[in-house]
Amino acid sequence: MLTKLTQVFIRGKSIDSPTQEAHQKSARAPKQLVASQWQLMWWKFRKHRLAMVSLIIITTLYTVAIFAGFFAPKAKDTYHRTYTSAPPQKIYWFDEGRFAPFVYAYDQETDPLTFLRTYTVNLEEKIPLGFFVKGDSYEIGAKNFPIITSDRHLFGPVNAEDPFYPFGADDVGRDMLSRLIYGSQISLSIGLVSVFLSLVLGIFLGGISALVGGWVDNVIQRLIEVIKSVPDIPLWMALSTAVPPRWDPVYVYFGITVVLSLIGWTGMARVVRGKFLSLREEEFIVSAQLDGVSRMRLIFRHLIPSFMSHIIASATLAIPGMILGESALSFIGIGLRDPVVSWGVMLNDALNIAAIAKYPWLMLPGGALVITVLAFNFLGDGLRDAADPYH
Repeated sequence: MLTKLTQVFIRGKSIDSPTQEAHQKSARAPKQLVASQWQLMWWKFRKHRLAMVSLIIITTLYTVAIFAGFFAPKAKDTYHRTYTSAPPQKIYWFDEGRFAPFVYAYDQETDPLTFLRTYTVNLEEKIPLGFFVKGDSYEIGAKNFPIITSDRHLFGPVNAEDPFYPFGADDVGRDMLSRLIYGSQISLSIGLVSVFLSLVLGIFLGGISALVGGWVDNVIQRLIEVIKSVPDIPLWMALSTAVPPRWDPVYVYFGITVVLSLIGWTGMARVVRGKFLSLREEEFIVSAQLDGVSRMRLIFRHLIPSFMSHIIASATLAIPGMILGESALSFIGIGLRDPVVSWGVMLNDALNIAAIAKYPWLMLPGGALVITVLAFNFLGDGLRDAADPYH
């Protein structure tokens, strides 16, 4: 006896089973109706052109930061006293009609009265440049566990001893471009680490505040109000003074990271609390509570995945604030200090207007900060729109 679940042939035509008919209808249906939420988010995110461009910029920045030694022409501490505060050198890509990049050398003179150095371009001497040239050795990986050790650089002078300052030099004679690339390692990573710690604190305290309620909720909410009532910069300054300046640079780095995290968790905690309050009456949450699920498992296994897209968007928008916080502390001299290289530490050299007027290239780290912050803001804006793909 034929059933509906078998395929039969009547008059040379086949009749498909209900399961096959469902698959055929699914194949004919618009892809939006059968796509997962993450696919819908990606399709909507791609329509945000500024967010896509920002994603490319941020990916490039972090790639350069990870492989800073390869992309930087010089080591971050390599200096030449002969070329202190040298202006940027213009790169010429063609020489007598052929592709042969070079820069002109500098002649410098020192005023005997003011001791101010002036540089003039020496059109008689060319410094040849090349790709994958040998130079200062570097390591990629952890401080004591390098993954890659090499002396090859993407672009730089053929002779490693020749001066090459495409973005100018600082007051010690160090290449600004190389230090800008190395500084991205600290400035970009501190934002990620700080936001991660802030997310953990915000999700934990916000979740406990919503699920426990009562006096616990009151204490956490009053603490959030106190922290948010104090301006960020004075609060950062007060907490950063607890980090001893004589500490190892690595400890100072983690100290500043913790300082930024202790302030940045409040916004996420309130978002999480509001989401949890709206979700805790849902059937799947009530069922989990009736099954005796612990609060920690309820938070991280059931509640957080239900609005993970919103958390990702919020975290992306929070990273620029952390980067600017580190830069502000280092700029005013109470955050990271030499020999650590970050964009804020580099901007510390441009504290007075006289230095900026004479050596405007010292402000280049500020330009890097502006580009990075704008890119993260546009990316977060695109993620925030894509986080709700059904509107």
